[in-house]
Amino acid sequence: MLDKIGIAKRIAREVKDGYYVNLGIGIPTLVANYVRDDISVEFQSENGVLGMGPFPYEGEEDADIINAGKQTITTLPGASFFDSATSFGMIRGKHVDLTILGAMEVAENGDIANWKIPGKMVKGMGGAMDLVASAENIIVAMMHTNKKGESKLLKKCSLPLTGVGCVKKIVTNLGVLEVTPKGFRLLERAPGVTVEAIKQATEGTLIVEGDISEMTI
Repeated sequence: MLDKIGIAKRIAREVKDGYYVNLGIGIPTLVANYVRDDISVEFQSENGVLGMGPFPYEGEEDADIINAGKQTITTLPGASFFDSATSFGMIRGKHVDLTILGAMEVAENGDIANWKIPGKMVKGMGGAMDLVASAENIIVAMMHTNKKGESKLLKKCSLPLTGVGCVKKIVTNLGVLEVTPKGFRLLERAPGVTVEAIKQATEGTLIVEGDISEMTI
């Protein structure tokens, strides 16, 4: 089974040379720490940064340089800063190759709910609605079940939707799944996790074809 760092490391393998990538709040922000050194990637944040690097070491933080989640970050040589209008112009103009988001729920048809739990105060939906409406490639980083042990990969989302039919791939603490017209297709299982355990943790339709290999990080 993977922890949050393991999920981030596995998603980092999906990042290709030359990509422009937007990282959502939570687990996705960790991905920048694990991208291969031999490729060139530009990380974009909707608060107005292009060229984010890994998180700073303790004692080297600069409170003026933050991501959309208000975490201190580093920037790479050539990084640029700009206003939100320019940032969202990049997003809405489909200039981002890959969007990596967290989620509370994902439905088997690719719907995503990640911005609001009814009855709880939220600061707003952030940039997620623009991102999921504009991105061609969306990967979700999430835990497979909630704290009660209930599946977060559902037949239909119960929470207010952020986007409809937009998620392409999901990496959880239990495995890697692809969203298909027939449901969640299991691609890989996490170290030490059985296919049966993934079946029990998935409410939505789970497609298992052939032998499912254990992922390597």
